[in-house]
Amino acid sequence: MTNWNDYDRPHQDLREFLERAEQAGEVQRISGADWNLEVGTLAEIVNGAKQSKAPALLFENITGYPPGYRLLSGGTNSSKRLALTLGFPVPEGPMDVVRAYRDRMLTHRPIPPRVVETGPILENIDRDDDVDIFKFPIPFLHEQDGGRYIGTDDLVIMRDPELDWINIGTYRAMAHSRNRVGLWMSPGKHGRQIREKYFKQGKPCPVLISCGHDPMLFLAGGNELRFGQSEYDYSGGHRGLPFDVVRSEVHGLPMPAHSEIVLEGEMHPGETMAEGPFGEFTGYYAGGKSEQPVVRIQRVYYRNNPILTMATPLVPPSDFSFSKCVMKAGMIWNEVERAGLGGVTGVWCHEAGGARMFNIIAIKQAYPGHSKQAGMLAANCQSGSYLGRFVVVVDDDIDPTDLFQVVWAMCTRCDPVEDIDFIRKTWSGPLDPRIARGTSTNSRAVIDACRPFDMLKDFPPVARASPEQRKKVAAKFADILAKL
Repeated sequence: MTNWNDYDRPHQDLREFLERAEQAGEVQRISGADWNLEVGTLAEIVNGAKQSKAPALLFENITGYPPGYRLLSGGTNSSKRLALTLGFPVPEGPMDVVRAYRDRMLTHRPIPPRVVETGPILENIDRDDDVDIFKFPIPFLHEQDGGRYIGTDDLVIMRDPELDWINIGTYRAMAHSRNRVGLWMSPGKHGRQIREKYFKQGKPCPVLISCGHDPMLFLAGGNELRFGQSEYDYSGGHRGLPFDVVRSEVHGLPMPAHSEIVLEGEMHPGETMAEGPFGEFTGYYAGGKSEQPVVRIQRVYYRNNPILTMATPLVPPSDFSFSKCVMKAGMIWNEVERAGLGGVTGVWCHEAGGARMFNIIAIKQAYPGHSKQAGMLAANCQSGSYLGRFVVVVDDDIDPTDLFQVVWAMCTRCDPVEDIDFIRKTWSGPLDPRIARGTSTNSRAVIDACRPFDMLKDFPPVARASPEQRKKVAAKFADILAKL
């Protein structure tokens, strides 16, 4: 397998990333699939069967579209592709990537983008009446969706009208017509806050929607960075190089110079259309159908033979849920340590919880209250707050990625009355299937599944062979064990 650590520079764009991923055996090409349900169902089947081992799927010769127009599913959805995206060493498992992320964030410094005059994104430009987004193979993903979604693995690029910073968020974008797109943004998200600032001023809100791009930008756009931190700067810091951006024609917004497809337009106060329903990452058609702001598309920029990136939210696992788990775990780990907590030995966000609703933090206890502090921080830090449900704190002898070990610790080290705390009125949103329509808060449980600190010396020892004994016996009977 190619050792991507030998590359002398980060990949320049999505196409170079795909070349490297394919050399590493991480891409499966599929020819002849239909944009209408087939691509989404194939993504569901492949990722459901192989989970975190599933390859990226590159759909070619899509029914009804020119041969060069392609769709990409699951670009970052494995440990190896994530490490390739982020420039980490070749990992043996997901915790290697989580630890590498945590270690990098100790020295990470944002690098702002570099404005350039031109780039591949300007190879083709459709203006005004020539705009027709259905020239691209926009997928219809789930059988009960309200329409085709051009934006799932997308970047919604906006400028704060008051603070003048650039935000990039991943929000679902429904194709209403050849030049109209609906954007759904959950309450509290940075993009929604920025949009409301324009609307309160009675002004249209300019926006870019990138629909094919470097996967590093998708990793940034799909996670909760602090308010005011541009995802361009954050991603540039991970690359060690700035992203090249070109100014859009109408609003002068910075768009990635190497993106595949970028839509430019504006949302107007009071102009809405019915958006949804859409199958979401919680595994439900949450949010239903509602009136949402519409983007009037004024320009479409695209490369020759463009690649449209897609994500397929559904009952986990999906084609992006694993990568979300790894990134979210690394971000929570970084944030709780920056808040002053020591002794963290691992963090994992489980796919069964959609990378948000069942999060585990492992610690080496050092003082009374240490485990409670860890749980409260993990539940309330920026990356762990949105749509959270359960946080479980375990001792350092428990592998947080191993659900069996986590549940065993809960069953044997947690007293339900003494060790479960509840937090009310926490940040949720309409995608939460359990809360009432029209509400945006939920509650969550913090479960202390650590051995009580005052019982550490007297707590019954674990009944299993020591690592040294297991290693010795495994070596002696290696031939027999290899056949089992």
